[in-house]
Amino acid sequence: MFDILIRNANLPDGREGVDVAISGGRFEAIARGVEGEAARVVDAGGRLLSPHFIDPHFHMDATLSLGMPRLNRSGTLLEGIALWGELKPLLTHDAVIERALRYCDLAVSQGLLSIRSHVDVCDDRLLAVEALVDVRERIKPYIDLQLVAFPQDGLYRSPTAEKNLLRALDMGVDVVGGIPHFERTMQDGARSVTRLCEIAAERGLRVDFHCDETDDPMSRHIETVAAETVRLGLQGRVAGSHLTSMHSMDNYYVSKLLPLMAEAEIHAIPNPLINITLQGRHDTYPKRRGMTRVPELLAQGINVAFGQDCCMDPWYSLGAADMLEVANMAVHVGQMTSLDAMRQAYDAITVNSAKAMGLDDYGVAEGKSANCVLLQARDPIEAIRLKATRLMVFRQGKIISETLPRIAKLGLEGRPGRVDAADYAPVEG
Repeated sequence: MFDILIRNANLPDGREGVDVAISGGRFEAIARGVEGEAARVVDAGGRLLSPHFIDPHFHMDATLSLGMPRLNRSGTLLEGIALWGELKPLLTHDAVIERALRYCDLAVSQGLLSIRSHVDVCDDRLLAVEALVDVRERIKPYIDLQLVAFPQDGLYRSPTAEKNLLRALDMGVDVVGGIPHFERTMQDGARSVTRLCEIAAERGLRVDFHCDETDDPMSRHIETVAAETVRLGLQGRVAGSHLTSMHSMDNYYVSKLLPLMAEAEIHAIPNPLINITLQGRHDTYPKRRGMTRVPELLAQGINVAFGQDCCMDPWYSLGAADMLEVANMAVHVGQMTSLDAMRQAYDAITVNSAKAMGLDDYGVAEGKSANCVLLQARDPIEAIRLKATRLMVFRQGKIISETLPRIAKLGLEGRPGRVDAADYAPVEG
């Protein structure tokens, strides 16, 4: 007797018409024609059953704060930074918790069940750290939340940042963060990378740098990150987020850089929505869009995971906790429109992100925790094209969100009475 039996589902790896049985919060059987009864049977109807979505780069301390204390009228990075500086002294513990919990409600409805959030440690009160540690515990039954101790004003540029970062780690924050390109000099940036990697090595933690988030092709801290990763034996535990300067670097230098990143097993985390919005602001035309070289990174064997970064905060007034929107934008701006590339974009919001965050108990596979989402689409490419409706979201074998299919009713003489965009999937041959 299974708890749930999902019949006639398609999986991201191309298997079609399979049955997925869930018992005790785990996937028990995945095959065609699974026999047995279940407390609940779900007919997937040939739709995609996917592992849940993952956001490996977010700022939950700022989310849903749009308009506080005022709107970012220019929409620029610099005004967003200024706004955050104005908002930080006004933050309260309860307000940060409430906004974070509201965001997590939205995330669940979108099938987003694992999030890595950077939290600013340059406020001496560490108010946001305390609040998000609390949130992490509250949402544990339905969302995995990793926290990054992020010295947003610079480890050395902010006089108390290092002390506060160490305090945050002592409070149970999971990952060491940094922002080397925001230090006063290139030398200070490199020095901050060394120090932060040493802290991570001493404590056995992962590292995630906001790295080279600039249009300056000479911002090359990622090579220092790669070198320190190898020196300290941190391979596979370090991420370089954004990496937008790579968009502007010359090809010869990039040909040297990519093998260094591959050797260090660096995880690359572009943030397509935000990178193309905030970068290139000093250009007239041609105008750079700023997203890093995703196809080239993938070709080098580097793990690429897409993050959302922001949602209705001082830096970005849009967003909806929708990782399919993130993948959709990446496909367009990265010109990733081959069949293989579009599937790689889907991997970047699922399995690649799980690898970047070190999540081992992940995936639609027998014995794994039954965390998944049923989508109103046939396959990953259709899911990205449609930003497909999340029909059901499962957490440890329980349905925690349900959404009605998106169906339009038509009143056109001689035409069908209903339209389901998922019915427009191409049929090869």
